Amino acid sequence: MILCKRTLYELNVIRDDFTDSVCLIAEFKQLFSGSNDQEVANANNVCCDDGIFFSFPVYGGQGENVHYTVGGQQFEGYFISPSTNAPLVFLVHDWDGLTDYEVKRAGMLAELGYAVFCVDMYGKGVRPTERSEKKKMTKSLYADRPRMRSLLEGGLKTARGLGANLENAVAMGYCFGGTCVLELGRSGKNMKGFVAFHGGLTIPKNQDYTKAKGSYLILHGSADTAVKMSDFATLTEALEKNKINHEMITYSGAPHAFTVFGSPRYREDADKKSWARFLDFLSATLK
Repeated sequence: MILCKRTLYELNVIRDDFTDSVCLIAEFKQLFSGSNDQEVANANNVCCDDGIFFSFPVYGGQGENVHYTVGGQQFEGYFISPSTNAPLVFLVHDWDGLTDYEVKRAGMLAELGYAVFCVDMYGKGVRPTERSEKKKMTKSLYADRPRMRSLLEGGLKTARGLGANLENAVAMGYCFGGTCVLELGRSGKNMKGFVAFHGGLTIPKNQDYTKAKGSYLILHGSADTAVKMSDFATLTEALEKNKINHEMITYSGAPHAFTVFGSPRYREDADKKSWARFLDFLSATLK
């Protein structure tokens, strides 16, 4: 671990804006690249004197937790990349927060050659376990769409600072994360694709898909009682109206959260089929 107070100041890093400072990590690592001290030269972590940590991207299949801030709040994402400039999947967690589930999915993608940045939408250490806590966290963001977008943008900015290739990227999310991905799409974010696994599909009041770019893949369970098929149909009509390339798939007997391993809602058939279609989508969409 490197104590880097002096070096960070030399790079003109503003200590209370770590989302900006993460963009200088590559420069910081290069600064030490000529050192004879291999422990310094190959360090994966940088520590500022007030306890904020950053992680350099580690290539070759090892993932790293990434600490960053948005609007003065600390967040903890996760980044894994098999190689430099690998095509990127920007992954948004479900209402549990960023847990081992997303890390597992990220590892599965990294094994296939994709870099993955898992954004944190709740804050460092905020991983609700009770249903009431999960509803409280998601409800607050559903009610504040500008903040939802700000947190997504903060994650993307951090990913770019870690070397992620945002010009060759797809956003994907599970449940709550799928809702976030569609919000990002409606904002007009220029990404190659947007994928929602059993996500919320309702179009918020005063929003539409007129600014949407890229292609959309919606993977939904026909037995989902949390997200109605009428929302599925309305979204289809909205994408068609705005001439957005899209594919909408439903899986019979699949309830909400049908991809979550070990859950009573898990449906192996729907999970495997939707994952296979997602991988085909990535192959066709990303370079």
